[in-house]
Amino acid sequence: MTSEKDENVVWHQHVIDKTYRAKLKHQRPAVLWFTGLSGAGKSTIAGALENKLAEMGYHTYLLDGDNVRHGLCSDLGFSEQDRRENIRRIGELSKLMADAGLIVLSAFISPHREERALVRNMLPQGEFLEVFVNTSLDVCEQRDPKGLYKKARAGEIPNFTGIDSEYQAPLEPELDLPAGQASVDELVELCLVDLKQRGIIK
Repeated sequence: MTSEKDENVVWHQHVIDKTYRAKLKHQRPAVLWFTGLSGAGKSTIAGALENKLAEMGYHTYLLDGDNVRHGLCSDLGFSEQDRRENIRRIGELSKLMADAGLIVLSAFISPHREERALVRNMLPQGEFLEVFVNTSLDVCEQRDPKGLYKKARAGEIPNFTGIDSEYQAPLEPELDLPAGQASVDELVELCLVDLKQRGIIK
């Protein structure tokens, strides 16, 4: 059954489209989805990559999990349902930014494969790049930059990913970054090589 909203809401195709916007920017739009445990280095690597891309003249936008929860997702908690809705909203936002011709760097734990697949399916083939920031739980817990693992172990943070809530590692990511074994600069270089091979940057 089609809802009244579905019948009356129609996508308006404008003259200036994604292809035109990307051509102006001399790049191919893409969404790089950085996933991994808390403390894996997602935001650090994404930020360093964005800095490098900006130096090279590319147009980007970095979406960070904590930052988004200050505004767009400030009404959401950390239940399973709210976490899914958080990822859905970020996926829609990433899609709009890619439509603007940008290279979008999204850094979110996004622990479930189903949620990441949902975002992948929002975008055209080859535009979603799953980047697994592959850092072991031991290393993440040793780093514990925000003290969250300590609080989780003490029972102060329920449903904490990696401790009492599951993290499902990607099975076939476009990029698997050995973040527990390489420097940030080395990992950024791996990303740049991959982006060049895919024709997203020159």
